[in-house]
Amino acid sequence: MKLDYRKTALIGFGLFSANIIWVIYNTYVPIFLQAGAPAFDSQLAVHTFGFGLSATITGVIMTLDNVAAFFIQPIMGPISDRTYTRIGRRMPYIIVCVPIAVLAFALIPLAPMLIPAPLNGQVDQLGGLFAFFIVAIGVTLLAMAVFRTPLLALMPDLVPSPLRSQANAVINLMGGIGGIVAFLIGGMLYGIYRPLPFWVAGVVILLAVGILFWKVKEPRKLVESAAEHEKGVRDILRGLRDIPRENAASLALLILTIFFYMMGFNAIETFFSSYGVATLGVNEATAGMMLSAAYISFIIFALPSGWLATRIGRKRTMMLGELLFAGLLLVGFFVPNAPVIVALLALAGIAWAMININSLPMVVDISPTDEVMGTYTGLYFVAATLAAVLGPIVNGWIIDLTGRNYNMIFLVTPVFFVLAFLCMLGVTKGEAKSSTA
Repeated sequence: MKLDYRKTALIGFGLFSANIIWVIYNTYVPIFLQAGAPAFDSQLAVHTFGFGLSATITGVIMTLDNVAAFFIQPIMGPISDRTYTRIGRRMPYIIVCVPIAVLAFALIPLAPMLIPAPLNGQVDQLGGLFAFFIVAIGVTLLAMAVFRTPLLALMPDLVPSPLRSQANAVINLMGGIGGIVAFLIGGMLYGIYRPLPFWVAGVVILLAVGILFWKVKEPRKLVESAAEHEKGVRDILRGLRDIPRENAASLALLILTIFFYMMGFNAIETFFSSYGVATLGVNEATAGMMLSAAYISFIIFALPSGWLATRIGRKRTMMLGELLFAGLLLVGFFVPNAPVIVALLALAGIAWAMININSLPMVVDISPTDEVMGTYTGLYFVAATLAAVLGPIVNGWIIDLTGRNYNMIFLVTPVFFVLAFLCMLGVTKGEAKSSTA
């Protein structure tokens, strides 16, 4: 069997779009939330308007809507498994929710721009603008929660088991390109006019999803199965209890693995821009662009990591990546120097590819049948979304507890990745299946 790279790259336009939103959101929304606090501004030399909140409260706000996503994303898998339309099982959720997410995303930077200078940092006197800001964030994240599981379920729908690591590599390559676009072009646009990264990203995302809808067609046999199958969502979820005990144990440990490494990754993703300006002494735009080093190396190593998994196995590839990521960031804790951090991030991007490329294929290949790929993709998001809920809160609390020491993210992250490695030791299922089904 050979992978259809063209079709797989077209599927990747979905993750390309989602990553643009996440990178810009995680880079600049924490700045908007914290700017205006005297301690924050004096430490980070921020010259923008914001709501003056602490790192802990910022972490909470960054996760409030993810609490809803925690419930939405897992159920969207089985719901889309049983959806029947002329355009497929997954596409209706993608083409309806992406424009909603883009519109709300474009509104996020407007509230901080409208804050009067004398009131900067006084959230109690900015109730209307703050409410507008939170609603825009909430709608963005909720719309993304609805379409994200059906989006990623397209890959196992269209690609046979032995090729899924390679296919996921191509899709994550596209996602990495989206991250690079967001970091580099977003940083330059932010320097010109702060809302520009959000607005330009919205246009790019709509074009990318338009190409996805135009060029990618879902397998008819799976769509027809959704129409003819009498099982409901409850029956599908009940079927999870019927998988063999060994498979269930591996699935549980794999979900824990994903939860732990995503907890660690959230520390970097949420607070790196603040770390860059507070600890390294660079401006916020430069801090955002520095993290692109990891995305560049991720892109370069995406395809090799899929190839490596076919040679030594997905489990071994992920475990090597977890240890490498932990070791590199631990070095960064002791050497908080901008050029060193960029170099470490570049190497960490390779480790991240080894982990992230292979986790979803492992989860879906524990599934007994291709008809419920959305359900197992939803389980993947149970772990990832729970980490997205708890990660910023826990990491923000640790930062505040240590006196706004943003360097702590380089100590906390390795701990979570070691926990992920320990869980991975007990996983015995999830390698590529021999069948082409």
